[in-house]
Amino acid sequence: MAADNGNICKYLTAIALLLFLVPPEESQCQGGILDSAFTFRAGVIRTGSALDLITKQTGYHFTYDSRLVDAERRTKMSFRETKLKVVLDSLLLNDSLVYSVIDQFIIISRDRTKEPSEQLPDTAALSPPEKITGMVLDGETREPLPSATLALLHTGRGTITNSNGEFGLNLHPQDINDTIVVSYLGYYARKIPVRQSFGNNFTIEMRSEFYPIPEIIIKNQIPREIILKTLSSIARNYGNTPAGMTAFYREGIQKKNQIQTYSEAIVQIYKSAYTGSLLNDQIKVLKSRKIENININDTLTVRLKAGLSTSLELDGIRNGFDFLLRENFQDYSYRVTDIVSFDEEWAYEIEFGQREGSALPMFRGSVFINTEDYALLKTEFEIYPGYLQKMKTSFISSPSKDFSTWPSAVKYSVSYRKIGNRYFLSHVRGDLEFLSKQKKRVFNTQFTVFFEMAVTNVSADRAERFEREELAPSHSVFSRTIRNYDNAFWGSQDFVRPEENLIQAIKDMKVRLQEFSE
Repeated sequence: MAADNGNICKYLTAIALLLFLVPPEESQCQGGILDSAFTFRAGVIRTGSALDLITKQTGYHFTYDSRLVDAERRTKMSFRETKLKVVLDSLLLNDSLVYSVIDQFIIISRDRTKEPSEQLPDTAALSPPEKITGMVLDGETREPLPSATLALLHTGRGTITNSNGEFGLNLHPQDINDTIVVSYLGYYARKIPVRQSFGNNFTIEMRSEFYPIPEIIIKNQIPREIILKTLSSIARNYGNTPAGMTAFYREGIQKKNQIQTYSEAIVQIYKSAYTGSLLNDQIKVLKSRKIENININDTLTVRLKAGLSTSLELDGIRNGFDFLLRENFQDYSYRVTDIVSFDEEWAYEIEFGQREGSALPMFRGSVFINTEDYALLKTEFEIYPGYLQKMKTSFISSPSKDFSTWPSAVKYSVSYRKIGNRYFLSHVRGDLEFLSKQKKRVFNTQFTVFFEMAVTNVSADRAERFEREELAPSHSVFSRTIRNYDNAFWGSQDFVRPEENLIQAIKDMKVRLQEFSE
């Protein structure tokens, strides 16, 4: 059944859909071949020839970076009823390699957990609060990595980088023996002991190593089957009990290139169970601040409505991503385009788009799904631009009679991260562009709107629902609901550092914020 306009635009109008779950099924164990025993009697041969012999006997092919495996080195190929993993360890003579199994292929890659950590001066004590700041970069191109996750391994508390790759993270005395894990899709994780991470302008370089994934692996994947396994694994991967979260929320509106409004808040979230619960999510504001740069002579202003509630509605694992619902499969085309690294694991990249001939507006984008447990790690999607002008009533409330206003781009991204044995909502962002034309005027005015929520702390043990009077008016215009300013700033709370250009834009406003002054 095709989705109607109301369903398509639920991410702004906060219309929830019931997620259609397929019957649970057992996940496939792809690593069993590594624990199977084999006998080889080939004597001393080339390493490459030894791998060929294994392929002939097992039916599993190998893929690896030639810099990791010396195929010409001579090795002894004599084993009796020996597990394949032990055979490979003996042949390759490198305890820094790990093996991943996808279909009939064994991928040999580097074990990032055994690489040395950042070598900085060790610090034996930590006085509260100790804040580290810095940047996360691509180690080769030196380009910043936006929305990279930095989290403490044992507590799950953390933050993300802004669009410039910059971050800030508060550390406490109890964190001294913990480890900071830096994650970014397509890159291997970096693990940095807290003892070696203190200081400002701390640069973390991420490395993306290319492994030649054979095209046949990708072509053999059936995207709809992968998605169905994701849906049937929701209870196992995301849990069936509620969780309490702390998050940093921000939203902003630019008219042309000038900030019109900007708001930030620390919020608490009651996250309802992903399965077996009819309770809705709740949210309350702990601290907040805002600024408005609206001149009394402005002929048109734009305000973001329902940014807070939209951030929760975008949790499509709970509320149902339109493009992942089985009843909508006939309206979408899917294609596995790649298998990318993530931390020490792998993820399918599945591109999707609406089928040709569809008259209704739908989404296009990509989803990334873990190859082992089928958890959805991240999705990036947008509404087809060609339909947006017809949908202005879905995005614009209280339009001005003297202006014609319509959306020109609507893009979203949602990501999840694993804490312990469970995945949690981690980051949500929406980027929208609008064009407005005044009657009898030639040129359009462009408005850029964004909202973003980064989960900075998770507790699955002490999740309690909020009292009615505590709830944030999440369906109201956010910048109008925050009336008091917190002059003490964020204190020990983790927040997403504003980009330098945003800070400068706020400084250039007629009304300066004390919090942003140097």
